[in-house]
Amino acid sequence: MSEFLWAGIICIALALLLLIRVYKGPTAADRAIAAEEVDTMVVAALVLFALISGRSIFLDVGLVVALAGFLGLIFISKYLEGSL
Repeated sequence: MSEFLWAGIICIALALLLLIRVYKGPTAADRAIAAEEVDTMVVAALVLFALISGRSIFLDVGLVVALAGFLGLIFISKYLEGSL
C-alpha cells in the first residue's frame, strides 16, 4: 500500500509543477493544456487515495473533477478558436 501512497504524492507534486506552466505559459493554448494535465494528475491522485483508504467517495469526486475539467477544456478551446 505504500507504493500507492508514493504514487499519489508524486501525482500531486507533478500537478504543482504543472501549475507553474499554467501561470507562465507562453500562449493560451499551452496554459489550457497544462490545466488539463493538472486535472488529470488530480484525478489520478484521487483514484490512488481511494485505493489506499478503501473509500469510494474519492472515486465519485474524481469522476466529477474529470468531467468538469473536460467541459472546461471544451469551453476554453471554443473560446480560443473564436467560435464562442
